[in-house]
Amino acid sequence: MSSNRPPQLELRNGLGTTALVAGIISVVFAFVPIVGELVAAPAAVVALVCGWIGFDRADKGLATNRGEAIVGSALAVLSIFVMFLVFAATTGAGS
Repeated sequence: MSSNRPPQLELRNGLGTTALVAGIISVVFAFVPIVGELVAAPAAVVALVCGWIGFDRADKGLATNRGEAIVGSALAVLSIFVMFLVFAATTGAGS
């Protein structure tokens, strides 16, 4: 006897999780002047892109970690702001 259940979609939560991890890494390293430019900036870009795609997948029902994608993107934006402040503070206008 066969069942007539519809096939279940495989959830694709990887990008939301990647966005969260990259966002955390980006925020942690954003406070260090030289490392912020080498590690935090690329991690922020990865977090932002993966967060957008992960959020879109969650809206389409292909993923269940919408919150992780949003938090990862927000942390990326925060780390970019912190990197800007650290850069401005360390290079400041010479007197």
